[in-house]
Amino acid sequence: MLTLLGQDHGDGSFCDRLSRRNFLQIGSLGLTGLTLPRLLQAETGKTAKKRQKSVIMIYLVGGPPHQDMIDLKPEAPKEIAGPWRPISTNVPGIEICEAFPRLAQSMDKLVLVRSIVGSQSGHDAIQCFNGHDPRKLTPQGGWPQFGSTVAKLQGPHIESAPPFISLCYPCTHGPYNEPGPGFLGLSQSPFRPMGPTRHDMVLNGISLERLAARKQLLQSIDNFKREADASGMMTGLDTFTEQAMGVLTSSQLAEALDLSKENPQTVARYGTGDPTKFIDSNGAPRVPQSMLVARRLIEAGARVVTLNYSKWDWHGGKNNSIFKREAEDFPVFDQCVSALLEDLHQRGLDQDCTVAIWGEFGRTPKISSRVGRDHWPRVNSAILFGGGMKTGQVIGATDRLGGEAVDRPVTFPELFATLYHNLGIETQHTTVDDFSGRPQYLVEGDARPLPELI
Repeated sequence: MLTLLGQDHGDGSFCDRLSRRNFLQIGSLGLTGLTLPRLLQAETGKTAKKRQKSVIMIYLVGGPPHQDMIDLKPEAPKEIAGPWRPISTNVPGIEICEAFPRLAQSMDKLVLVRSIVGSQSGHDAIQCFNGHDPRKLTPQGGWPQFGSTVAKLQGPHIESAPPFISLCYPCTHGPYNEPGPGFLGLSQSPFRPMGPTRHDMVLNGISLERLAARKQLLQSIDNFKREADASGMMTGLDTFTEQAMGVLTSSQLAEALDLSKENPQTVARYGTGDPTKFIDSNGAPRVPQSMLVARRLIEAGARVVTLNYSKWDWHGGKNNSIFKREAEDFPVFDQCVSALLEDLHQRGLDQDCTVAIWGEFGRTPKISSRVGRDHWPRVNSAILFGGGMKTGQVIGATDRLGGEAVDRPVTFPELFATLYHNLGIETQHTTVDDFSGRPQYLVEGDARPLPELI
């Protein structure tokens, strides 16, 4: 039943001169057969937003060993192959490391890229976060990272959630950290619930665990603002830190960050790690629950969520061989990544959320005398899933030693063009202005999205 009221003239009557107590009740609208349910459905259709497209980017700090994970060479000499053996997956003809049984049974939902070329040789996260080669000339201010560009081009999906959220833990080795918004400016920085903004607020009585206590939260923020105003600090806060003050009071975002709101069985499926334990002191913590938080933030409205995971720079050494470290990391990685993959499919996010997992380079084919693998920029690898992509396939191949790409070389610009494409951003025609007002294309050269995936 619908109640139609006229305009109030201030004298107790409406434009049709009926009093406030008069009303017209309509059960259906008979004009041209349009019923009220159809009218409401049509109105809803006018205002409905497009389905949200999103990306979760997982940076494996330090460079993961492709030949021990997804591109094993069991027929190679022992000093190349190592001790791990390949196992079959649920896609005939595709094999991966025996330490990843869960992922092996989900291969039909995965894409393995075994032939990334053009990686840098040093530890620098920049190429993993913006797709640009740091050895090449860059515009003043530097290239913005992927999430910053998406935030600039698409803005928030919903008002209560920033478009770009970083779950990356600050690493003491500077080049391991995200490169920042570059020439797009600080207003396109990510919201960082794990970064300096969070530490500042923790010092004033705010932590992620207390976000649900809205009264206490608001009081803490008020105290922080008063202290900041008295010291003149507020003038130095960038726009995203100011936005964070309001964002943290959003119950939707607060609940996304609060894993106590999640089903305990789901949390257990991902596994948990210690966020205060930075691997080898300068890497990132091994925190599988970050992947669960990322999924929850995507559901809360974020377009891009980035996170760094563990440390994969295994040169070997006394009591620290690469294979010992792999035996520690691989099972945890298998558990949390397969949980994220399963979650996306169970929750209907697999067509809209793209997940990209990679590091800055591959590792040397030959195992060193210290029982480690060193930096190897000549070939790199990636794991992709979701985003409505064509999964259950391997792209590219390396030689018998895993040291050179011999089929379908893939570049970071192509991978980033694919991520942009999955968000509805066509890189052939889209530009962003640098500090000088000069338009800059999003990816290098004429890189196109990988046709095998779209």
